[in-house]
Amino acid sequence: MNLEEFQIHNSHLDGSFSALDPHLRRLRAQPLVYRFPLLDALPRNQPGIYTVGGGRQIGKTTLLKQWMADLLTTGMEPARLRFLTGELIDDHHALVRLISSLQREMPAAGPRYILLDEVTYIAGWDKGIKYLADAGLLEDVVLIATSSDMAVIQEARMRFPGRRGQAAVVDFHLYPLSFAEAVGLKGALSSQALRQLARAPLSEEAEQVLLAEFLAYLVHGGFLTAINDMARHDRILPATFATYSDWIRGDVLKRGKQEHYLGEVLAAIVRCSGSQTTYNALARTLSIDHPATVSDYIALLTSMDVLRVQPALREDKLTGAPKKARKISFCDPFIFHAVQSWLHAASDPFASQVRPLLADPERTGPLVEACAVAHYGRRYPTYYIKGEGEVDIAYVKDQRFWPVEIKWTGQLRPKTLKQIGKYANSRILARRQTSIGSIPVEFLPQALLRLGLETQA
Repeated sequence: MNLEEFQIHNSHLDGSFSALDPHLRRLRAQPLVYRFPLLDALPRNQPGIYTVGGGRQIGKTTLLKQWMADLLTTGMEPARLRFLTGELIDDHHALVRLISSLQREMPAAGPRYILLDEVTYIAGWDKGIKYLADAGLLEDVVLIATSSDMAVIQEARMRFPGRRGQAAVVDFHLYPLSFAEAVGLKGALSSQALRQLARAPLSEEAEQVLLAEFLAYLVHGGFLTAINDMARHDRILPATFATYSDWIRGDVLKRGKQEHYLGEVLAAIVRCSGSQTTYNALARTLSIDHPATVSDYIALLTSMDVLRVQPALREDKLTGAPKKARKISFCDPFIFHAVQSWLHAASDPFASQVRPLLADPERTGPLVEACAVAHYGRRYPTYYIKGEGEVDIAYVKDQRFWPVEIKWTGQLRPKTLKQIGKYANSRILARRQTSIGSIPVEFLPQALLRLGLETQA
């Protein structure tokens, strides 16, 4: 394989990276340009094998390009840095030949950086990396491999023991922007103003500001293309919905699954969103014969950061209860909308689907709960509680669980909060600041804002 095939992604060798790189050019053309905090966590001078995982279209490639630009501004010799895309590498044999050839071109002494984007395109990629490491060809090399399948990160932990390097953190997870990050990106509120809004109590005006921002987040989620569509057009373009639904379908088909089964599973998840279910119960509503097949599709979609599976909590063990029903939700509001636009084709999904849904608090409720589950799940092991009643979220922190009930619609009635009332450390996140008995009721957008800012700190 000729290294010239990768030249378009390595224009820094010609001294014009920021001007010529296709990803950085597109980034500059956006009204809102985001700098990922993960850029400051990636290794600079510690050789090793690192992974960055996360769903497609959330910015992994752009992250690597921004990191390259950062490295070059420190005065790094351009010849020490290369970007390779797995789309052009057929298998692990080609990968070994390519990196072996590349090593002969790069400086022999000192750190070298090889960025390998979307490794899952490369058949047997892990065999190639293991061979290169065992042959000593990755000494003094910072190798960062990205994947849209989170299972790759889990496999890397097992397949490269003793070969990852000395860094304390070698695996990174890139998420869509949190509510706090999305509000900060828009720039209408300063960092100081955001931190003030995160602290109670709120004025009625401040509450309305946060509510408007949260309702906007329920439209575009944390996906930068959708956020920029809203900034530029005050709507999300049909092409943006299609881009995201197409990658879900494409990646699932690439793994040998069937599109009509995928559609059935996703439609079933939409129907049961916010409710408990089992794979057996889902299978009974589908043309799929076996619950194990349903489980396979859901596991794949979970590894792609499309879905999140929330088990019931074993309170005595602080772990999931494998025999109890699960709650399955979408990892981001925009993914939900993109899936809906595929399941129910429309010429303008934003006008015909998204706006009507957000105008109906009852229909919005499951989306709000899924959003809260995703935010807590990024930081803590997260479950739900099933007892005399149900508690939507129980996250584990400091060797104990913290129950959180999400109540977006209707009135807060004592009988509907029977289970959460059993816990002294319980909280309720709702659309309004209020109180019920001894349980504190917090304004949900403010709670998620505060959670996001704590995560950034």
